[in-house]
Amino acid sequence: MEILAFGVQADERPLIERAFEGYHDVHCLDVFLTEDTARIAAGHEIISTSVNAVLDHRVLQTLAAGGTQMIAQRSTGFNNIDLEVAERLGLTVARVSYYSPYSVAEFAWTLAMAVNRRIVRASNRTRDFDFRLDGLMGRDLRGRTVGVLGTGKIGEAFTRIAHGFGMKLLGWDVAENPACVDLGMRYVEKERLFAESDLVSLHVPLLPATRHVIDATALKAMKDDAILVNSSRGGLVDTDALVAELRAGRFTGVGLDVYEAEAGLFFLDKSLEAVEDDTLARLVTFPNVVVTSHQAYYTEDAVGQIVEATLRNVLDHVAGRRSENVLVPRVG
Repeated sequence: MEILAFGVQADERPLIERAFEGYHDVHCLDVFLTEDTARIAAGHEIISTSVNAVLDHRVLQTLAAGGTQMIAQRSTGFNNIDLEVAERLGLTVARVSYYSPYSVAEFAWTLAMAVNRRIVRASNRTRDFDFRLDGLMGRDLRGRTVGVLGTGKIGEAFTRIAHGFGMKLLGWDVAENPACVDLGMRYVEKERLFAESDLVSLHVPLLPATRHVIDATALKAMKDDAILVNSSRGGLVDTDALVAELRAGRFTGVGLDVYEAEAGLFFLDKSLEAVEDDTLARLVTFPNVVVTSHQAYYTEDAVGQIVEATLRNVLDHVAGRRSENVLVPRVG
């Protein structure tokens, strides 16, 4: 059986090919699955997709009509998939429910430190042999307060690093994580977390209840010199509201690895094209903002685990087994 994998990055391809060797043939494509590319999947029983694939009713109907029976998504998030339509069409859908939480947690801290210590500005200056320190002053984080929204596996890993910095720990989640409590975390209401935190980091999934959890009200509640980091899902932040606050001169820094309108942009080279997204174009002009292209998960360890889990999902589907990774089970 040949499996078609969409949206495969150059660094990811050899990992996928090695993992599937001896099991199934896999054909890797660098194009993403969209309405325009869905017809390529015709004749392939199993396809694999990335987090930025578009799997709405039109794409799913095209896949089903072409003979696809299973979608193996190489990510934890699945808000890009219309699961109700997939179930109605008899398409099995599986995701990767777990991979290294340290990859994302460590990258979130990379963003926080980059904006706090003005690393991008400093690097750009020294490339021009400008070695002045004007405008590069940061702050010690020891003794300051960090607010962690979402204290699951990634949030816990982020909290452990914060504890190592010697920070005061505030958390918010639907349920307390005992490991975070043992580190000294106090769980509080979101409003208090926003008001008291010097650094706010987001680690909750994107759900209807969390969409724009960082809205205009939340942003206004935060300290003027706070740092905001989002390495989870772009839709957690109302980007237009964030731009408005940045234009008012607020926040020490903002680090974003995700963006709510990133589909069709992130993972692609748009350097020679006119920028049509005015919000993103304005966002990247602020000197206290660092935007990266959804790379927090992108380590050898995490991607290796994602690929291995994807292989297991495919083998389970072929064998008629069901695991915790299955979002829409196989029919029959």
